[in-house]
Amino acid sequence: MAKPRKNKFILGVTGCIGCGKSTVAGMFKDKDCLLIDADCLGHELILSGTGVYRKIIKSFGRGILKPDNSIDREKLAKIVFTDKTALTKLNSIVHPELIRQIKRRIRKTKKRIIVLDAALIIEAGLTRMVDKLIVVTASRQQQILRSQKSLGLAKKQVVLRMKSQISQKAKSRFADFIIDNSGQVTKTQKQVSKIRRQLWKS
Repeated sequence: MAKPRKNKFILGVTGCIGCGKSTVAGMFKDKDCLLIDADCLGHELILSGTGVYRKIIKSFGRGILKPDNSIDREKLAKIVFTDKTALTKLNSIVHPELIRQIKRRIRKTKKRIIVLDAALIIEAGLTRMVDKLIVVTASRQQQILRSQKSLGLAKKQVVLRMKSQISQKAKSRFADFIIDNSGQVTKTQKQVSKIRRQLWKS
């Protein structure tokens, strides 16, 4: 997948559930950068009335809807994170449009540096779109605790989602840089600052 524009520098930030990738991506953001949050885009894509919304309902049925006809993401998650075929089906519906929206935002921005915060950069085949890739890691215990706190998930649910993703070790093989986000925020910020100095000079 070619880069939308050669005169722009695209930094990918990815990681497994609970690793804190969005926190790290935010540390790279400044007035000269465009931050694209793929999770937020994904949530927008499944809003009532969109093409993606209609395809999801057609594939998974109206049983995943709330009383107001919006998609109940918790119900949908319970289905796809216990059934690999269902997860593959959902990704095949969401990913093409998500990629189009990401490329559109990159194409339209006048900012030279784009930080792409996306959990599935590797899985969705976006590695060729980015110039450099950062993989954010954390200890298994941290992943579980953070996911329980931020997403309100039970440990069993977190583990199921972890199993559905490429492992941290496998993701790290694609990385240009690895940031260990297991410790204090100050330690993470030091790692970010070091990488910023290296990348922004080049």
